[in-house]
Amino acid sequence: MSTFIVIAALMVVVALGWVLLPLMRSSSGGAVERRAANLSIYRDQFADLDADLKRGTISPQQHVEAKAELERRMLEDAKDQAPAAPVTSSSYRTALAVLLAVPVVAGLLYARLGSPDAFSPLAMTPQNSHDMTGEQVDEMVAKLQQRLEKEPDNVDGWVVLARTYYTMRKFPEASAAYEKLTALIPNDADLLADYADALAMSQGRRIAGKPLELVNRALKIDPTQWKALAMAGTAAFERKDYAGAVDHWTKLQSSAPPDAPIAQQIQSSIDEARKLAGLPPAAVAQSPAAKPRAGAPAPAVPAASPAVAAAGKSVSGTVTLASGLAEKASPSDAVFVFARPSDGRKMPIAIMRAQVKDLPLKFTLDDAKSMSDATKISGFEEVIVAARISRSGNAMPASGDLEGVTKPVKVGANGLAITIDRVIP
Repeated sequence: MSTFIVIAALMVVVALGWVLLPLMRSSSGGAVERRAANLSIYRDQFADLDADLKRGTISPQQHVEAKAELERRMLEDAKDQAPAAPVTSSSYRTALAVLLAVPVVAGLLYARLGSPDAFSPLAMTPQNSHDMTGEQVDEMVAKLQQRLEKEPDNVDGWVVLARTYYTMRKFPEASAAYEKLTALIPNDADLLADYADALAMSQGRRIAGKPLELVNRALKIDPTQWKALAMAGTAAFERKDYAGAVDHWTKLQSSAPPDAPIAQQIQSSIDEARKLAGLPPAAVAQSPAAKPRAGAPAPAVPAASPAVAAAGKSVSGTVTLASGLAEKASPSDAVFVFARPSDGRKMPIAIMRAQVKDLPLKFTLDDAKSMSDATKISGFEEVIVAARISRSGNAMPASGDLEGVTKPVKVGANGLAITIDRVIP
């Protein structure tokens, strides 16, 4: 108990310091410094987000959501910062009153409401802590809902609520929040695409119907909106409009940063759609004199011969699906098998596509399946090989996809066994 009293006294002293120091000095200069420091921090955070997107460590959707959250916090900080008044004699009187009142009031409150038993190990189990955290989240969401009932035109509130529900995977609730939000801001392509995404997820990932109508509205406002292009391509592919899928996904690829994973991974989906549409490969369709744009797929090269593979220019093996996850995949789901550098970079070097019905699948990844003519698997000593089942049919990983990954292996390894045995959170 004596230890607790000492700690409590120290906490009171620290609290008094935080309260009294601003009262005892003019805060106008400090406020300016704080605003400058905050702006510097926000600039660094925005720069970090852009760098993470360029490196491919976050997806474009995560970049958009994180950037919007930073902007919202910056606006709230700007609203909360008001010019401070100079120190006056009343400030000193207030400081003296606080100095006397805080310890007395704290002691009286603890004497009446405190409980030393609360610091026992039994009262602080991890289970109780976890439950409290969940209750706090629910309480925060409930308070936000109550506030929005009183302030139905609060755009920022609807944005926070919609994205919170989506993060919690409560897609019907997220869809309802986005519906309110898009009624307030009807011509925002990003919000319409987010609404379409949430609504499609609430319908079992089905884009047809209302989600597709929202996608088309978003593309009419902004023909380069990346999420709307991705969903439009997927919807076209599902209704066997493969030429339409090629058109949408090609626009998506060209609008993404050249070195972003989505720009490179989507190429396999484009190739599959071109093949099903009876279109020639992209490299054949180009004029010989045409200059390839940055990030465009390299011209096709002849498949590696067995002699080249034996010389250490490929990796091969078999992909299987763990029996415990079989019910989570349908026969038509896409399967992507790809190799990436073993140094931690996420950008695939070589990739191929199949379907769940093809499992167990024998694969060979060589220079013919390289993502870029400048970056071939034959130029690496070690790679990591992964197989992923994509429910959406897109090459970009998403929550709920199934995946299996090897440890680093030497290029030239044969007989690899990849088991798809985990769900991407």
